[in-house]
Amino acid sequence: MTSRYLLSPIALAVAGAMTLAIAGCASTSPPPTVQMTVATASVDAANAAGAQAYAPTELRLANDKLATARKAMADKDYDVALRFSEQAHTDAQLAIAKTQSTKARTAADAAQIDARTQREDLERKAAARPISGGTQ
Repeated sequence: MTSRYLLSPIALAVAGAMTLAIAGCASTSPPPTVQMTVATASVDAANAAGAQAYAPTELRLANDKLATARKAMADKDYDVALRFSEQAHTDAQLAIAKTQSTKARTAADAAQIDARTQREDLERKAAARPISGGTQ
């Protein structure tokens, strides 16, 4: 007994492929608004920390990735927006860390120079003092 309702394997494969293609095009993820806000705040914080002077490469990467995330949000490609907003946040945090590290290193170097200068001044003053003979 043959039935005209039985589908051929090729027809099933084509229908399955079309279903997967359609499902793959639709983003079922919600908009990553929290991640976008966090990424934007991180990039702003990196700018405020002075990263443009101390970590310009990381800051540029963070800005570029944030721009890509914003475009993906506008295109409603939320998976891409999520991925790039998280990367922008990470790059901005790295820029902040490098900036703080460089500033701390600079401050430590200045403190060492200041301490050395004070020590040399004290040694010079001690050498210039006449030694008292102790007789009265």
